[in-house]
Amino acid sequence: MEATAPSVGAGANGSLAAAARAQVGPPTNPMATALLTDQYQFSMAYAYWKAGKHADHAVFDLYFRKNPFGGEFTVFAGLEECIKFIANFKFTEDEISFLQSVMPMCEDAFFDYLRGIDCSDVEVYSIPEGSVVFPKVPLMRVEGPVAVVQLLETPFVNLINYASLVTTNAARHRHVAGKSKVLMEFGLRRAQGPDGAISASKYCFMGGFDATSNVLAGHLFGIPLRGTHSHAYVSSYMSLDEIPDRTLRNKDGSKVCMDFVSLVKDWLCKIQAADSLRNVFGDTNQSELAAFASYALAFPSSFLALVDTYDVMRSGIPNFCAVALALHDLGYKASGIRLDSGDLAYLSIETRKVFHAIEKEFNIPGFGKMIITASNDLNEETIDALNKQGHEVDAFGIGTYLVTCYSQAALGCVFKLVEINSRPRIKLSEDVAKVSIPCKKRCFRLYGKEGYPLVDIMIRESEPSPKAGERILCRHPFLESKRAYVVPQHVEELLHCYWPGSSDKPRAELPSLVKIRSRCMQQLEKLRPDHIRRLNPTPYKVSVSAKLYEFIHYLWLNEAPVGELQ
Repeated sequence: MEATAPSVGAGANGSLAAAARAQVGPPTNPMATALLTDQYQFSMAYAYWKAGKHADHAVFDLYFRKNPFGGEFTVFAGLEECIKFIANFKFTEDEISFLQSVMPMCEDAFFDYLRGIDCSDVEVYSIPEGSVVFPKVPLMRVEGPVAVVQLLETPFVNLINYASLVTTNAARHRHVAGKSKVLMEFGLRRAQGPDGAISASKYCFMGGFDATSNVLAGHLFGIPLRGTHSHAYVSSYMSLDEIPDRTLRNKDGSKVCMDFVSLVKDWLCKIQAADSLRNVFGDTNQSELAAFASYALAFPSSFLALVDTYDVMRSGIPNFCAVALALHDLGYKASGIRLDSGDLAYLSIETRKVFHAIEKEFNIPGFGKMIITASNDLNEETIDALNKQGHEVDAFGIGTYLVTCYSQAALGCVFKLVEINSRPRIKLSEDVAKVSIPCKKRCFRLYGKEGYPLVDIMIRESEPSPKAGERILCRHPFLESKRAYVVPQHVEELLHCYWPGSSDKPRAELPSLVKIRSRCMQQLEKLRPDHIRRLNPTPYKVSVSAKLYEFIHYLWLNEAPVGELQ
């Protein structure tokens, strides 16, 4: 049925939009305004309006065609920012004036139309953020007046593309590192500008990282912050004489150590003379010792030292241990060390041996379990290599390769029209991978006896839902011979309404970042191990129902021109 022109931005619809804006808040990035789109979207909007088609009811699917990083899974992210975007979608007078200046050929009445539109008549159905997703299955279904929805294409693809890519990258790092390791995102200085850095911190946390060095991201999203000091701090000290105030109160506050530096020097002498460490340590760099002692005086309860400024095993480790033992005398427990260069596997193993030797030599319970953090241009491959070599690293600080998604530039999300005024549409191509799956669809995940998902299936909206225990034929969308019967033990519907527009449909909750992160971890645990392994992962099956398969090929034949041979 053909849609009538919407009366958007006023009355009940305007009130609903205002209430939604108040509930979801503004976009994280203030640059995410109605002008954040490609020029041709406005050209199409004008052409729709000029032809009187602007209010036609359109359905678009947002999906991707291939999993990133050579893997067989993707984590969906960016939904919350899309909902914030449409909740605040409205042109200002300044934006209208700019559009008039760059589109002088358009009639004034078109700009009056733009002044009045918002997303009150748009509906958004989406897979929950943090879900594991697969190619061809719609991440989002967006429906509403065709001109308005067309204006949403570019910002939606922009908000989802990088978010899903970097979340997936983070999830892959979490998988290869294992559950027990602490992962810290250190990518701020190497990210593509402030916007890329903020997004990376948010979505790396969503994908399984534990903390970030990005202070603004910590403020905006409540992500735990981690950081120590740089090589510059260590090399800024020349000698122990540069520490003017050497006093440090015991942790319990009962007394004051008047010369913490002397206590540190005493411990260094004890370490150098210890039977179990004899001939291991000689003279150390005293300026490094000064930097460590000074930093410990500032942060006695969380002392963690970067130990590779001069020489890790000959200077950094003994200096750190001397400071850590002095802190122990005063009731404090040092956190550990960070390695930022060298052979990380070897250095971490040797460092752990020293920590265990000191624990035994001086009867300091827990000293052998001191945290060893590694950084230095780490990525998925280097962590995997460390695992194979054997190492004693407890935490990884990962930056450049993580936030820039170095091994893949983009996810390649697309936004395709699948229905207009209740009439299904298809996009054809000589490349079968680029043929779209037409009509408004519902999507389901079918689970097997062992609890693992077996296959995702798309069906036409008019079809009955698949049910647990009932046999269903799942077909490859395009390859006739690829088909299988499935008797699911559990069925999960994937698309939920997150923006009902002016309808009275219930709106799904936008969960907190912590809850989305938990969902991501749970989803990954549900996958069969062969789907997420690094080497030759098994492709996950994506299918359509028998009726949808037949309709795809019927529409394909109807729309494809018949050639002639001469």
